[in-house]
Amino acid sequence: MELVFATNNLHKLEEAQQIIGSQFYLKSLSDIGCIDDIPETGTSFKENASQKSQYIFERYRLSCFADDSGLQVDALHGEPGVYSARYSGTRDSEQNLSLVLEKLGNNTHRSARFITVISLILNGKEYFFEGIVEGHIAHQPLGKQGFGYDPIFIPKGYDTTFAELDVLEKNRMSHRAKAMQRLIEFLNHAKY
Repeated sequence: MELVFATNNLHKLEEAQQIIGSQFYLKSLSDIGCIDDIPETGTSFKENASQKSQYIFERYRLSCFADDSGLQVDALHGEPGVYSARYSGTRDSEQNLSLVLEKLGNNTHRSARFITVISLILNGKEYFFEGIVEGHIAHQPLGKQGFGYDPIFIPKGYDTTFAELDVLEKNRMSHRAKAMQRLIEFLNHAKY
């Protein structure tokens, strides 16, 4: 089955395809000819994910899903949250994570979580799936794997950042992996 993943972020697309396996073929926005800058004006991950999937479904009438993911840092009152991708005012990952570290400073309270919410539109109906990974923020970026805030996020039960983990290991336990597994379980039992 083909599904449109409402993203042009190649890192996200590759990660999602690795998680979902060969049972489903994922198409990006560029694969369907969508070059629009899809609005993300919601105040929650759920609203943003829904906004993106609804946008694609309304214009292309294709089964699709969209996610919204982000980092919530407790000492920063949940920031960067829904603004994770553009926290520093740019979409530059290094500037975004540098701003988190700068704002945290020497604060010893560094608990955080990654959250992914997926909105799936299948046969005109919308379904939601969520994945959360608890952890804490490192004092400096470590590792070269992954993307975004991965170099500063240490998942609970580990002593290495997401960016230091093997990609396959990260894809088994990440927030996106958890949400994707719930999506896959649903699709395996859905009628389409």
